[in-house]
Amino acid sequence: MLRAHRRAARLTLEQLAEVSLVSARALSDMERGRSRGPQHRTVVALADALKLDADVRRQLIELAREGRLRNHWTRPTGLCELPRSVDDFTGRAAELVWVSELVYAESAPGVGVVGLVTGSAGLGKTTFAVRAAHAVRPSFPDGVFFLDLFGMSQRPLATADALEMLLRALGIADQEIPGDTGGRASLYRSLLRDRRVLVVLDNAASEEQVRPLLPGGGAARVLITARRLLSGLEGVRRLVLGPLPLPESTQLLAGILGERSASDGEAALVRLCELCGGLPLALRIIGNRLVSRPGWGAGELAARLADEERRLDQFKAGDLQIANAFGMSYEQLADSARRMFRRLAVVPGQNFDASLAAVAGGVPIEDAWDDLDDLVDLGLLYDSCMGRYRFHDLVRLFARDRLHEEESLAEREALTGRVTSWLLRMATLAGRWFEPGYGRPDRPDPDLAVLASPQEAEGWLRVNVDNWLTAMQAAAVDGRHSLVLDCAESMHWFSDLWVHSPHWHEVFTRGAEAAGALGDLAQQATQLNYLAWVHSVPPSDPEAILRCTSQALELATRAGATAQIAWVHEYTASALRLRDRFAEAATASSRAAELFKTIEDIDSHVQCRAHIAHCLFDEGRHTDALEQYLALLALLEDTESGMTPSVASRSRPFALIRIGHCLERLGRRTEAITTLGEGIDALDELKVSDFWQAGALESLAALLAGEGRTDESRHAYARAAQVFEAIGDTGARSRCHALAAVTS
Repeated sequence: MLRAHRRAARLTLEQLAEVSLVSARALSDMERGRSRGPQHRTVVALADALKLDADVRRQLIELAREGRLRNHWTRPTGLCELPRSVDDFTGRAAELVWVSELVYAESAPGVGVVGLVTGSAGLGKTTFAVRAAHAVRPSFPDGVFFLDLFGMSQRPLATADALEMLLRALGIADQEIPGDTGGRASLYRSLLRDRRVLVVLDNAASEEQVRPLLPGGGAARVLITARRLLSGLEGVRRLVLGPLPLPESTQLLAGILGERSASDGEAALVRLCELCGGLPLALRIIGNRLVSRPGWGAGELAARLADEERRLDQFKAGDLQIANAFGMSYEQLADSARRMFRRLAVVPGQNFDASLAAVAGGVPIEDAWDDLDDLVDLGLLYDSCMGRYRFHDLVRLFARDRLHEEESLAEREALTGRVTSWLLRMATLAGRWFEPGYGRPDRPDPDLAVLASPQEAEGWLRVNVDNWLTAMQAAAVDGRHSLVLDCAESMHWFSDLWVHSPHWHEVFTRGAEAAGALGDLAQQATQLNYLAWVHSVPPSDPEAILRCTSQALELATRAGATAQIAWVHEYTASALRLRDRFAEAATASSRAAELFKTIEDIDSHVQCRAHIAHCLFDEGRHTDALEQYLALLALLEDTESGMTPSVASRSRPFALIRIGHCLERLGRRTEAITTLGEGIDALDELKVSDFWQAGALESLAALLAGEGRTDESRHAYARAAQVFEAIGDTGARSRCHALAAVTS
């Protein structure tokens, strides 16, 4: 306006300065908006010099007055000042972008833009919020304010007190601040509506505490940090901070260490970061300890941290202590949730579900859900869409420390025993679903979780393998041999569905040791035969097979266990076949088949006959092998054969695949393609994915390529590569990928 009136009067800045006695510099600042609230006498002098009429004069004076009010409001008060940032802040690039997007975000009328940053203790929420606020500060010319709400203390900041502090920071005199919370919140919202300010509310305690501190629309923005999820807040944009990835953790630690990081060596720094689990607070503590002790080496400190019993004690530097950060969250919990938290430390695996949590906590599952929700809400547990929970490694150590501090040795031993027993009994129950003629138990143990189908049983076993396998190890150490043996025995049939699991060697080794401790020779021979099977799975080890069968034969003979003697001959045949001693292998399988026939075990008898056919195939006698396989297939499809139906249905796909291989070798490619396809489809129906399926897919792909069916061939090679990768055969995977590329 001043510029417009000056130009209307045809005056230069210097001429107006001379007439009004106001400096040209001051006039320039006013016209460029750098001085928006000049003093009253200055404006009067300008109005006189410009000879403005009454209405225009009054308007100019009023604009200057409003400018002075704005200047007064944004004048620094020293209250709620944003803390300093750290110069070695690292990572969080995507999260910083998220905050910058809040600056320009739009919302519905009357709904202020609010960002909520949550995460567990030690993740650097405050550091992140401060860094982000400094980064976007130029976008908030009316101010950036920071207020600690002390959400993790015993006495969080009262909402009324928070409003008073913010109002004072916003320039409201003490005598003008309303006495009641509602009045303060109303005044606060009115100020934020037209002001371009950012308010950082750090360490919020609850929805109730922060709701009155949120804007009701307008240009202001609010950024909240909290350990709790504050899931009751409506219309807020949410960001959950997680641990730093390893590269960013290493970069942060190197930044804290400065020049000395080069001498510590990358390997030692990476190991320290792994032990810190991506928690910025833990990295800060470790970095500060190394910086303050130049004589220490990173490798030496990593060696100290490797000891789980003393690891938490190492995470302290001055007034920084990781256990204190976790402890503040722990103190927020109700007694039942505290008890659940510390008792979950005995869960042996990496994650668990509510059923196992209920066993550990000694509570009904409905109460376990409530406690788990509280622990997730405070960031003491992570949850997933699969209904499973897990600790951060350092939080688990804190939970274990609380368990040792707050519960007696007898209570801890009883708790561990209860969890171990439940896990092994659950695994045994799940495994028996796959035994022919067993399935769902008539009267299941009432304290076990319900498994309503084979699919649920398989899912439980796979997802909980770390839990029940570690429980098996603990039970073996404690001498609970019957539990261990029952569990190992129950895995025999299920192991066929998970052939390439790396766990079976330990499972059946533990089973054999438990049977030996119980003096059960027949079961010891059984478990050793299972171990022989493990060693027959590619990559096979014929020498290990023969070691197992040699021990099993001696034990089974002493026990008079005919079935196990027969299995010794059958697994010996597998080892001989792997050594290309096909005639001897066929003889051993024939001996096993006769023994199974004498005890009327038709299922095992048929398997031995199939192995004889394998020997014929491997000798190159493909016509003879085909004849044997076709006879076997007819037997498998004969409902009057005497075979267990579930065993017959599981064996049929493998017979089809073997027939397909014979037809391929005999040059009957069209028939081979059809038969291999049938076998692969049958395996898909059984959800079997192993070396049999992978080999069949690769053979099918080659046949399809030979027939010019390139698209189908490429698809089969791709599927074969996926299966080979899943079972850990990287060489075969690469071969199939290369063949797929050539086919295309």
